[in-house]
Amino acid sequence: MEKIKNTKGTVDVVSLGCSKNLVDSEQLMRQFDALGYNVRHDAEKPDGDIVIINTCGFIGDAKEESINTILQFADRKKKKKLDKLFVMGCLSERYMKELQAEIPEVDKYYGKFNYTNILTDLGQEYRADLRLERSLTTPKHYAYLKISEGCNRMCSYCAIPLITGRHRSRPIEDIETEVKNLVAQGVKEFNIIAQDLSSYGLDKYKEQKLPELLERLSDIPGVEWLRLHYAYPAQFPYRILPVMRERANICKYLDIALQHISDNMLTIMRRKITKEQTYELIKRIRDEVPGIHLRTTMIIGHPGETEKDMEELKEFLTFAKFERLGAFTYSHEEGTHAYEAYKDTIPEELKQERLNEIMALQQKISGTINEAKIGKNLKVMIDRVEGENYIGRTEFDSPEVDPEVIIPISTEGVKIGEFYSAKIIDTTDFDLYAN
Repeated sequence: MEKIKNTKGTVDVVSLGCSKNLVDSEQLMRQFDALGYNVRHDAEKPDGDIVIINTCGFIGDAKEESINTILQFADRKKKKKLDKLFVMGCLSERYMKELQAEIPEVDKYYGKFNYTNILTDLGQEYRADLRLERSLTTPKHYAYLKISEGCNRMCSYCAIPLITGRHRSRPIEDIETEVKNLVAQGVKEFNIIAQDLSSYGLDKYKEQKLPELLERLSDIPGVEWLRLHYAYPAQFPYRILPVMRERANICKYLDIALQHISDNMLTIMRRKITKEQTYELIKRIRDEVPGIHLRTTMIIGHPGETEKDMEELKEFLTFAKFERLGAFTYSHEEGTHAYEAYKDTIPEELKQERLNEIMALQQKISGTINEAKIGKNLKVMIDRVEGENYIGRTEFDSPEVDPEVIIPISTEGVKIGEFYSAKIIDTTDFDLYAN
C-alpha cells in the first residue's frame, strides 16, 4: 500500500531513555506516517496537534526527566496549545495509577507494550503488515536493532524486570527481515541491543542463539558493521567469540555491564558470578578476539559497598583496561530486592567521591589507549558535520556514548554516511583527531 499524503495533522514524538525505547518510538512513528500524519521526532519546538512522550523509568534521574517532560506538555494541554497528549513507555508501565492521579491532563497513559493502542484510540487501524518497519530517527546509515525484550536476571538494584517482565527473544527470521528492509533503505551499521544479549534464544529455541544470529545477519549483503550491546557476564555465550574474530563485518566491540568486582558486592548484587570468574571472562574474551574494545558499566555506592570493595574495583580496572567505561551512583528503587533488603546508607557525597575516583582512573586508562592509536589508519564511519569538522566513529565506537573521530572539513573525499580511512594524528583522553 502506498503512503497516504500527510493530511491528518502533526504528531510530535518525544523519546526519553535508552535506544530500546527509541526503537519502540520508531515503530509507532512508521504507523502514523503510513496513516498520513506528519510525524516528527524530538523536534526543537514540538508544537504538533498530538504529542506522544515515550518515558524512561529506570533510575531516579531518568524518572525525574520523564515527569518534568510530561508536566511541561501537560501545561501546554491546559492552555489548549495541543489537542492530544499521550504517555507511553517504562515510567507509565511502572507507575500507571500514580501518574493518572497526579497528572490527569494526559489524555491516556500506555505501558511498555500496548502503545499501538494509541492508534485505535484515535480511530485509526494498526497496520500489521508494517510490524517489522520503522521510521528511523537516527542518521540514515545506522540503526539500532532490538532482538529481545525483558530480563530474567533479577539483580538486586534493577527495576527493569519489574517493567519489562521476563526475557522474550524475537524470531531470527523476523530480525533478518527487518535488517534486509533497513539495508534496502541505506542502513550499513546495526547496533544490536537487548537487556540481556547472553540469553537470546533460551526461551524460544532452548539454547543460546546469539552466535547463529550473528552469522546469519553478517551474511546479509550490505551489512557492513554489527555491534553488540548489553551482554550479561554470567552464562556468557562464549561461542560468539570465534564468530566475532572471523567475521570482518562484526565489530571488535562488546558492551558487557559488570557492575562491580568484589565477591562481596557481586553476591549482594545477585550477579551470579564471582570475582575469579569475571577475571577469567575478560582474559578469555581478549585472548579469543585480539584487538577487541570492551565497554562496561559500574554501579557505585550500592548498599554494603566498603572501601575494600572500592580498592578491589580499582585493581580490577587497572587489570582489565577497559577501552570504554561508564559509571553511575546507586539509585534506591522501590520494588527491587535491594530496596526491600537494605537501607540506602551510603551518603550521596561519598557515592559521588567514589565515582569521581573511578572516572579519574578510567580517564588515564583511556588516554593511554588512545595515544597508542596515533599514526594508525582506522576505518571511520562519518556521522555528521559539526562546525569546521566532520565527526565520525571507528568500529570501536557506538553512537552517542563513545568517543568520536574529528576530521577537518577541508579533508577531501569525505562524505556523511560513508566509510573513510583516517590516519590518527592526535588525541585527547577520549576523542581522536585524524586526517
